[in-house]
Amino acid sequence: MYKWLGLLLVMFSLSVNGQELNCTVKVSFDRITDANPQIFKTLERSLNDFVNNTNWTNRSFDRDERIDCSMFINISAYSSNSFTATLQVQSSRPIFNSTYSSPILNFNDKDFSFRYNEGENLYYNPNSFDSNLVGVIAFYANVIIGMDADTFEKNSGTKYYQVAQNIASLGAGNYKGWSQQDGNNQNRYFLITDLLSNTFTPFREALYEYHYGALDTMADDLKGGKEKVMASIKTLSKVQSVRPNALLTRTFFDSKSDEIVAMFTGGPTVNTAELIETLNKVSPLNGAKWNKIR
Repeated sequence: MYKWLGLLLVMFSLSVNGQELNCTVKVSFDRITDANPQIFKTLERSLNDFVNNTNWTNRSFDRDERIDCSMFINISAYSSNSFTATLQVQSSRPIFNSTYSSPILNFNDKDFSFRYNEGENLYYNPNSFDSNLVGVIAFYANVIIGMDADTFEKNSGTKYYQVAQNIASLGAGNYKGWSQQDGNNQNRYFLITDLLSNTFTPFREALYEYHYGALDTMADDLKGGKEKVMASIKTLSKVQSVRPNALLTRTFFDSKSDEIVAMFTGGPTVNTAELIETLNKVSPLNGAKWNKIR
């Protein structure tokens, strides 16, 4: 009996190690006043279980290595089993030798519609597209894992982006947001196409330089870390010369603008003149924030 118990514990441990995300899923339905709220609460519970208990990769993760992330679903319309919503996806990763977590992804998906029957099982099959709800969540799970990987090792997120691209290919023609013909250059199609495009290699290089090369060194050398952050933003600015106002550039600063301002308004001073000039060139919409850097 004890041998079987030990075997079960080992099997449980192995299954836990395969789960990559520590995700909080919230479903807001404030605008829906003519439906039983239980359906939305059940949906929220089902999605939390689905995201956190699915093995998205074959990598081994300990519990304290799981990627912190969140998905906020705002339901705008509901009829029968059909939902119309937006989805805000965020993720972060811890910084070496600190208690700080740095935001990695902050993306707003405005084309999220799906069907869901209360109590139905959510199951991810990477080789088929059976549900837009599952497809969209699986897509962003892989994007989160890929971007997190890119911050630790240069270009190591590729295989996860390729899984997300395959999901996008399977989903094309089923629901909005999966195709370049959907009339929105900020949808899932463009996000994953750009992440895998050689044109945007500087974006992925900047992710690595900014996090592993700069932030992870700040506990030992704060001034040197700041200088490396500035160099990483210079790397990112290479995208501007070929794709001004690119989606990935906007995505970077949607998650990083407040962090950058906070980083350069305290602690050991560095010459920020060139940094501010670069920031205003690549992200002019955040100009009011860059003016706070001293």
